[in-house]
Amino acid sequence: MSRLLTIMVNRLNQKSRWDVIARGYLKTTVFSYCSTLSKNSGSTPPKVFPKIYTKTGDSGMTSTFTGERRAKDDNIFQALGAVDELASLLGLSREFGLDNSHPYTDHLQRIQCILQDVNACIATPFSSAREAHLVKTEFDSSHVGELEEWIDSYSTHLPPLENFILPGGGKASSSLHVARTVCRRAERAVVPLVREQEINPETLKYLNRLSDLLFTLARFAAKLDKRQETVYLRPGKK
Repeated sequence: MSRLLTIMVNRLNQKSRWDVIARGYLKTTVFSYCSTLSKNSGSTPPKVFPKIYTKTGDSGMTSTFTGERRAKDDNIFQALGAVDELASLLGLSREFGLDNSHPYTDHLQRIQCILQDVNACIATPFSSAREAHLVKTEFDSSHVGELEEWIDSYSTHLPPLENFILPGGGKASSSLHVARTVCRRAERAVVPLVREQEINPETLKYLNRLSDLLFTLARFAAKLDKRQETVYLRPGKK
Protein backbone atom coordinates (compact mmCIF):
# COMPACT_ATOMS: atom_id res chain seq x y z
CA MET A 1 0.00 0.00 0.00
CA SER A 2 1.43 3.36 -1.04
CA ARG A 3 2.05 6.18 1.40
CA LEU A 4 -0.72 8.27 -0.19
CA LEU A 5 -3.28 5.46 0.19
CA THR A 6 -2.23 4.96 3.81
CA ILE A 7 -2.84 8.63 4.54
CA MET A 8 -6.27 8.43 2.94
CA VAL A 9 -7.31 5.40 4.97
CA ASN A 10 -6.07 6.99 8.20
CA ARG A 11 -8.18 10.04 7.42
CA LEU A 12 -11.23 7.83 7.02
CA ASN A 13 -10.62 6.29 10.44
CA GLN A 14 -10.49 9.67 12.17
CA LYS A 15 -13.64 10.61 14.12
CA SER A 16 -12.92 14.27 14.69
CA ARG A 17 -13.79 17.00 12.19
CA TRP A 18 -14.87 14.92 9.20
CA ASP A 19 -18.50 15.51 8.34
CA VAL A 20 -20.63 13.21 6.20
CA ILE A 21 -19.94 15.02 2.95
CA ALA A 22 -16.19 15.13 3.40
CA ARG A 23 -16.01 11.45 4.43
CA GLY A 24 -18.13 10.43 1.47
CA TYR A 25 -15.86 12.33 -0.93
CA LEU A 26 -12.77 10.77 0.59
CA LYS A 27 -14.24 7.28 0.41
CA THR A 28 -14.98 7.81 -3.27
CA THR A 29 -11.41 9.00 -3.83
CA VAL A 30 -9.95 5.96 -2.04
CA PHE A 31 -12.21 3.60 -3.97
CA SER A 32 -11.18 5.17 -7.28
CA TYR A 33 -7.52 5.00 -6.25
CA CYS A 34 -7.80 1.32 -5.30
CA SER A 35 -9.58 0.54 -8.57
CA THR A 36 -6.75 2.14 -10.50
CA LEU A 37 -4.22 0.05 -8.60
CA SER A 38 -6.07 -3.15 -9.31
CA LYS A 39 -6.10 -2.46 -13.04
CA ASN A 40 -2.33 -2.17 -13.14
CA SER A 41 0.02 -5.12 -12.86
CA GLY A 42 2.35 -3.38 -10.41
CA SER A 43 1.62 -2.25 -6.90
CA THR A 44 2.38 1.41 -7.59
CA PRO A 45 0.00 3.86 -9.27
CA PRO A 46 0.66 5.05 -12.83
CA LYS A 47 2.83 8.13 -13.18
CA VAL A 48 1.02 11.40 -13.73
CA PHE A 49 2.99 13.83 -15.86
CA PRO A 50 2.25 17.58 -15.78
CA LYS A 51 0.92 19.03 -19.02
CA ILE A 52 3.36 20.98 -21.12
CA TYR A 53 0.89 23.82 -21.58
CA THR A 54 -0.28 26.05 -18.74
CA LYS A 55 -2.44 28.61 -20.60
CA THR A 56 -1.07 31.33 -18.30
CA GLY A 57 0.52 33.14 -21.25
CA ASP A 58 -2.53 33.22 -23.51
CA SER A 59 -3.06 36.92 -22.82
CA GLY A 60 0.46 37.86 -23.91
CA MET A 61 1.84 38.05 -20.39
CA THR A 62 4.30 35.70 -18.71
CA SER A 63 6.42 35.45 -15.56
CA THR A 64 10.06 36.00 -14.74
CA PHE A 65 11.87 33.73 -12.28
CA THR A 66 11.06 36.26 -9.57
CA GLY A 67 7.33 35.84 -10.19
CA GLU A 68 6.89 39.24 -11.80
CA ARG A 69 4.41 39.33 -14.69
CA ARG A 70 5.55 41.14 -17.83
CA ALA A 71 4.46 41.39 -21.45
CA LYS A 72 6.03 38.77 -23.70
CA ASP A 73 7.60 41.47 -25.86
CA ASP A 74 9.35 43.00 -22.84
CA ASN A 75 13.15 43.40 -23.15
CA ILE A 76 13.59 40.54 -20.68
CA PHE A 77 11.80 38.05 -22.91
CA GLN A 78 13.33 39.40 -26.11
CA ALA A 79 16.73 38.59 -24.62
CA LEU A 80 15.59 35.22 -23.29
CA GLY A 81 14.27 34.26 -26.71
CA ALA A 82 17.44 35.28 -28.51
CA VAL A 83 19.65 33.26 -26.16
CA ASP A 84 17.31 30.28 -26.44
CA GLU A 85 17.50 30.49 -30.22
CA LEU A 86 21.28 30.59 -29.99
CA ALA A 87 21.41 27.50 -27.77
CA SER A 88 19.15 25.63 -30.18
CA LEU A 89 21.28 26.58 -33.16
CA LEU A 90 24.41 25.44 -31.35
CA GLY A 91 22.75 22.05 -31.02
CA LEU A 92 22.48 21.93 -34.81
CA SER A 93 26.10 23.05 -35.21
CA ARG A 94 27.17 20.37 -32.79
CA GLU A 95 25.39 17.69 -34.82
CA PHE A 96 27.17 18.81 -38.00
CA GLY A 97 30.44 18.70 -36.07
CA LEU A 98 29.75 15.21 -34.75
CA ASP A 99 29.01 13.97 -38.27
CA ASN A 100 32.56 14.93 -39.25
CA SER A 101 34.21 13.97 -35.93
CA HIS A 102 35.22 17.55 -35.14
CA PRO A 103 36.95 17.94 -31.76
CA TYR A 104 35.07 21.03 -30.52
CA THR A 105 31.64 19.42 -30.07
CA ASP A 106 32.03 18.95 -26.31
CA HIS A 107 32.78 22.65 -26.00
CA LEU A 108 29.54 23.48 -27.82
CA GLN A 109 27.56 21.32 -25.44
CA ARG A 110 29.17 22.99 -22.44
CA ILE A 111 28.31 26.38 -23.93
CA GLN A 112 24.68 25.28 -24.30
CA CYS A 113 24.62 24.53 -20.57
CA ILE A 114 26.18 27.87 -19.69
CA LEU A 115 23.64 29.67 -21.87
CA GLN A 116 20.99 28.20 -19.60
CA ASP A 117 22.77 30.00 -16.76
CA VAL A 118 22.82 33.19 -18.82
CA ASN A 119 19.07 32.92 -19.29
CA ALA A 120 18.61 32.28 -15.58
CA CYS A 121 20.28 35.64 -14.93
CA ILE A 122 18.18 37.38 -17.56
CA ALA A 123 15.00 35.94 -16.05
CA THR A 124 15.95 37.34 -12.63
CA PRO A 125 15.90 41.14 -12.98
CA PHE A 126 17.44 42.95 -10.04
CA SER A 127 14.41 45.24 -9.72
CA SER A 128 12.20 42.38 -8.51
CA ALA A 129 14.72 39.81 -7.26
CA ARG A 130 15.19 38.78 -3.66
CA GLU A 131 18.49 37.55 -2.26
CA ALA A 132 17.35 33.94 -2.57
CA HIS A 133 16.73 34.44 -6.31
CA LEU A 134 20.14 36.02 -6.87
CA VAL A 135 21.98 33.23 -5.06
CA LYS A 136 20.36 30.61 -7.29
CA THR A 137 21.10 32.44 -10.53
CA GLU A 138 24.57 33.86 -9.85
CA PHE A 139 26.71 33.81 -13.00
CA ASP A 140 30.30 32.57 -12.79
CA SER A 141 32.58 35.20 -14.33
CA SER A 142 35.28 32.58 -14.97
CA HIS A 143 33.23 31.37 -17.96
CA VAL A 144 34.43 34.41 -19.92
CA GLY A 145 38.08 33.51 -19.33
CA GLU A 146 37.39 29.96 -20.45
CA LEU A 147 36.13 31.18 -23.82
CA GLU A 148 39.23 33.32 -24.25
CA GLU A 149 41.44 30.29 -23.62
CA TRP A 150 39.56 28.31 -26.26
CA ILE A 151 39.81 31.15 -28.77
CA ASP A 152 43.56 31.39 -28.28
CA SER A 153 43.96 27.62 -28.58
CA TYR A 154 41.95 27.21 -31.80
CA SER A 155 43.54 30.30 -33.35
CA THR A 156 46.94 28.60 -33.29
CA HIS A 157 45.63 26.17 -35.93
CA LEU A 158 44.50 28.91 -38.31
CA PRO A 159 46.30 31.22 -40.74
CA PRO A 160 46.31 34.93 -39.86
CA LEU A 161 43.13 36.76 -40.75
CA GLU A 162 44.01 39.28 -43.45
CA ASN A 163 40.70 39.71 -45.30
CA PHE A 164 36.98 39.67 -44.69
CA ILE A 165 35.61 36.13 -44.97
CA LEU A 166 32.23 35.26 -46.44
CA PRO A 167 30.18 32.74 -44.43
CA GLY A 168 30.42 29.27 -45.93
CA GLY A 169 33.01 26.50 -45.92
CA GLY A 170 30.74 23.50 -45.53
CA LYS A 171 27.70 22.73 -43.36
CA ALA A 172 29.57 22.70 -40.06
CA SER A 173 31.29 25.99 -40.75
CA SER A 174 28.19 27.66 -42.20
CA SER A 175 26.04 26.70 -39.21
CA LEU A 176 28.64 28.18 -36.85
CA HIS A 177 28.60 31.41 -38.84
CA VAL A 178 24.80 31.56 -38.47
CA ALA A 179 25.17 30.85 -34.74
CA ARG A 180 27.66 33.73 -34.55
CA THR A 181 25.13 36.17 -36.02
CA VAL A 182 22.40 34.98 -33.65
CA CYS A 183 24.85 35.38 -30.79
CA ARG A 184 25.39 39.00 -31.83
CA ARG A 185 21.65 39.54 -31.81
CA ALA A 186 21.39 38.02 -28.34
CA GLU A 187 24.17 40.35 -27.23
CA ARG A 188 22.28 43.37 -28.59
CA ALA A 189 19.16 42.22 -26.75
CA VAL A 190 21.05 42.03 -23.45
CA VAL A 191 22.63 45.51 -23.80
CA PRO A 192 19.55 47.49 -22.61
CA LEU A 193 19.13 45.18 -19.61
CA VAL A 194 22.71 45.79 -18.53
CA ARG A 195 22.35 49.50 -19.19
CA GLU A 196 19.27 49.58 -16.96
CA GLN A 197 21.23 47.63 -14.30
CA GLU A 198 18.70 44.81 -14.37
CA ILE A 199 21.13 41.89 -14.81
CA ASN A 200 24.74 40.90 -14.23
CA PRO A 201 26.98 42.56 -16.87
CA GLU A 202 29.13 39.41 -17.00
CA THR A 203 26.41 37.84 -19.14
CA LEU A 204 26.99 40.52 -21.76
CA LYS A 205 30.74 39.88 -21.70
CA TYR A 206 30.10 36.18 -22.16
CA LEU A 207 27.95 36.68 -25.26
CA ASN A 208 30.47 39.12 -26.70
CA ARG A 209 33.31 36.66 -26.29
CA LEU A 210 31.17 33.75 -27.49
CA SER A 211 30.59 35.39 -30.87
CA ASP A 212 34.38 35.62 -31.28
CA LEU A 213 34.73 31.94 -30.44
CA LEU A 214 32.04 30.95 -32.93
CA PHE A 215 33.78 32.90 -35.68
CA THR A 216 37.03 31.13 -34.82
CA LEU A 217 35.33 27.73 -34.76
CA ALA A 218 33.69 28.40 -38.12
CA ARG A 219 37.10 28.96 -39.66
CA PHE A 220 38.48 25.91 -37.86
CA ALA A 221 35.61 23.71 -39.07
CA ALA A 222 36.22 24.77 -42.67
CA LYS A 223 39.87 23.86 -42.34
CA LEU A 224 39.05 20.44 -40.85
CA ASP A 225 36.68 19.75 -43.74
CA LYS A 226 39.35 20.87 -46.20
CA ARG A 227 37.15 23.66 -47.50
CA GLN A 228 38.65 26.86 -48.83
CA GLU A 229 37.66 30.06 -47.07
CA THR A 230 35.90 32.48 -49.41
CA VAL A 231 37.51 35.89 -49.20
CA TYR A 232 35.45 39.03 -49.82
CA LEU A 233 36.25 40.74 -53.11
CA ARG A 234 34.59 44.01 -53.94
CA PRO A 235 32.32 43.38 -56.92
CA GLY A 236 33.03 45.41 -60.01
CA LYS A 237 30.43 47.44 -61.84
CA LYS A 238 28.24 45.58 -64.28
